[in-house]
Amino acid sequence: MKLATRVAKIKPSETLAITAKANALRAEGRDIIGFGAGEPDFDTPVNIKNAAIKAIEAGFTKYTPVSGTDELKDAIISKLKRDNDLEYKRAQIAVSCGAKHTLYNLAQVLFEAGDEVIIPAPYWVSYPDIVVLSGGQPIIVNTSEDNGFKMKPEQLQAAITSRTRALIINSPANPTGAAYAPEELKTIAEIILDKDILVISDDIYEKIIYAKFPFANILTVEPKLKDRTIVVNGVSKTYAMTGWRIGYAAGPETIITAIGKIQGQNTSNPASISQKAAVEALNGDQHVVAQMVQEFKKRRDVMDQMLNDISGIRCFSPEGAFYMFPNVSNIYGRSFQGKQINNSVGLIDYLMDEANVAAVPGAAFGSDHHIRLSYATSLKNIEEGLKRIKKAIAKLE
Repeated sequence: MKLATRVAKIKPSETLAITAKANALRAEGRDIIGFGAGEPDFDTPVNIKNAAIKAIEAGFTKYTPVSGTDELKDAIISKLKRDNDLEYKRAQIAVSCGAKHTLYNLAQVLFEAGDEVIIPAPYWVSYPDIVVLSGGQPIIVNTSEDNGFKMKPEQLQAAITSRTRALIINSPANPTGAAYAPEELKTIAEIILDKDILVISDDIYEKIIYAKFPFANILTVEPKLKDRTIVVNGVSKTYAMTGWRIGYAAGPETIITAIGKIQGQNTSNPASISQKAAVEALNGDQHVVAQMVQEFKKRRDVMDQMLNDISGIRCFSPEGAFYMFPNVSNIYGRSFQGKQINNSVGLIDYLMDEANVAAVPGAAFGSDHHIRLSYATSLKNIEEGLKRIKKAIAKLE
C-alpha cells in the first residue's frame, strides 16, 4: 500500500518507543528500571481529580467550543497575568489536546514550503518532525555543554536568513534541563527585534526550575515582541496531568483564530472533563507544585552525583525540568563480549540488555554524544538504576 510521502520524512518518537519497550519487557518478567518517561511520577493532585469527578456528575460531558471554554481561557489569562505579568484576552487564547498538539497546530498555521524554523539542539524530539510535517525546514543550531546548552546570540544571528520564519525556544529545556536567565534571553530578543521573525516560546517546564534566577521567557524580558511571540504551555508537567491532554497557546489574535480553524478540522475541542480539571489546576492551591519541585531537586542532586561518579561519564547539572543529559562519548569504542559500543543507540541497547535499565539515546535529541535519563521516578529507583549502570559500564573493555 502506498503511503503519503510525508510519513517517510519523519521518525517515531524515540521516548515513546523506549517506554513501550520497557513496559513490554516488564510484562515478560524483566526487572526494568525506566529512566525514559517524560512525565512526573506523582499522582494528579486530589483537588484536580475531584473537579473532574464533579464535572462528570454534573453532566459536563458534551462538546465545548473548539478552542476551549471561556472558563478555562479566563483561568489561563489569570495565570499568565499572575505568574508572568502578561496580559491577554480570550480571543488570544487557544486550548488544545496537550502542548504537543498546540505546537503541531501552530506549525500547520504558520509554516509552509520554503520556510525555515530555527531549533537549538539538543532539542525535544518532536520539534523537527512537527516542522517537517508542515512543509517547513528545521534549521538546527548546535549548542555546547561549555555554554550550558544555550544558544549564543551570534549563533542565532548566523542562522537567520531571508527564509527564516520562526525560532523555537524551550526553557527550561528537554532534554538538557538548561534554562535561560533573563539577561540571556534579552540578548536574543535584541537580535529578533531587528528581524521579521516569530518566536514560539515553549514554557511547559516553567514551574520546574532550580536555578538561582527566576523563570523568564522572551516576552517577559522584551514586551515589544508581543505581536510576534506565541507562548505555549500546559498542565501536563506542572500538575502531573500528562494523560489529561490540555495545552494552550497565547498570542496574536490572527494566529489564535487560525489555530481554532485548524483544530476545528482535526480534533475539535479538548476533552470537556479535562478542561474542568485544568481550571482547578490553574486556579486552585499551588502548594503541591512547590512540593513536587523540591522532590525533583533532591532526585536531581542524587542522580547528578552518581552519574559523575561513573568512569567515562560527565554530566551537566540541569537548572530545570526533570532530565539528566550526561555526555557518554568517552565510553564509545569499548566492547562487551566482542560487541563494540560506538554510539548512543548502542549504549542504550547495552544498558537495557545488561543492566535492565531503560534510557533514551541522545541521537534522538540531536546529540549522539549523550543519553537522556529522566529522574521523574523514585529515589530508590534512581539509586538502584545508577548502581546498575555503573556496574555495566565497568564491564566494558
